[in-house]
Amino acid sequence: MVLLTTAHKGCANVMANVLARDGRVEPPLVACVVSDANYSLPALRATKECVIAIPALALAPKVVVVGNCSGRRVEKFEVFGLTPCQQSAFRAPNSRVLRESRMSVADTRLANKFNLFVLEVLKAWFDPTQKNPKTIHHHGHGRFTVDGEMVKLKSGKP
Repeated sequence: MVLLTTAHKGCANVMANVLARDGRVEPPLVACVVSDANYSLPALRATKECVIAIPALALAPKVVVVGNCSGRRVEKFEVFGLTPCQQSAFRAPNSRVLRESRMSVADTRLANKFNLFVLEVLKAWFDPTQKNPKTIHHHGHGRFTVDGEMVKLKSGKP
């Protein structure tokens, strides 16, 4: 579960979404589908940029309410107490959660047909104040799985 933030024509919006990660390292890519019904879609299409934030467990209640309303009717940053911050020339604000990455649309071929955006990670940030954060994985209708015990297996990589 992630929070996807866009901004266009002075309007910022945040929505709940899911990602699929590509296995390559350079350039790092992720993919997401944004429905035609989502208020964020026109902004993502127009600006070709967004911020993806991975929320920790403490933010789960806000993830649910953000995902259950439309930015067409609600200014989500204000109503749900999310603190946007601007760290670069990107128009989209982030919401300072567990970690966030600034994304740029790398390929629009599938976006035009399926609303599937292949996003290139341009910058990533991790909140060092969060000690041992637990991430959430959405199962639908307000149900989440929370990260459990960390298991380290021998892999030949650090």
